[in-house]
This record gives sequence, C-alpha cells and structure tokens, in this order.
Amino acid sequence: MDVFDQAKRSDVMSRVRSKDTKPELLVRRHLHAAGLRYVLHDKRLPGKPDLVFPSRRVALFVHGCFWHGHEGCKKATIPATRPEFWRSKIETNKARDARVVRELEVAGWDVTVVWECSLSLSTLDELARRIAYTRRR
Repeated sequence: MDVFDQAKRSDVMSRVRSKDTKPELLVRRHLHAAGLRYVLHDKRLPGKPDLVFPSRRVALFVHGCFWHGHEGCKKATIPATRPEFWRSKIETNKARDARVVRELEVAGWDVTVVWECSLSLSTLDELARRIAYTRRR
C-alpha cells in the first residue's frame, strides 16, 4: 500500500528528473576533475547518452537502478502498488536501453553504463582511467 494518496504520488513522480540527477552530477564532477571533457546529452546520438566523449567515441550512461531494472540490486525492487504497471515500465526501459547500446556499438561507439549503486570513489577513479586511456579516434 502506498503511503501517499494518488495526487501526492503523481506530484512526487513528476519531480523525478531524467537528466542532471545526483548520480549523474557526481560522475560529471569526478570526470571533469580528472581532466576529461565531455558533451552532455548529445541529441544526435541514439538514447541521448548522459556524457559523450566525441574524440574517443565513448558514450556513457548513468543508470538509476530502479528505473533501468538493475539485476540483483536491492534498489531495483518492484513496488507493491501497481506491480504489473511497474514491471512493464521497467522491462520497456531495459529493452530500449539494449536497443540504444546496440545502435551505438554498430555506429562505432564504445558504450559504458554506470549503475547508481556502484558509485564509489574507486569505481569513479577506474572509470576516469578507462576513458582517459581510450585511444582517440
């Protein structure tokens, strides 16, 4: 059972952002501090990746565990209220994510997905090293 009435839940959900989320801002700050420069939400690419490193042809997505159905993650549980709706919504998101990754890879891009639950200093350092050492094209 939901703790909010339908109007309040609708208001809460309408405030969920698709870009400039806290996990995304954390990744952006860390990579920028590491000297890496990027383009934000490039509309020319499938799925509008959160960060794009054009010279390295790297597209990076910062996924929220709930919204993108991170397998095995405790943050990716289906709500008890309207579970059929949420299961369908998250499965649709996962299918879209897979399609977008395929399209980018076919176009010659390296695609990296960073999960919200895995954001730690060591993970961000490793990500910065991996991107920095990706050969410029």
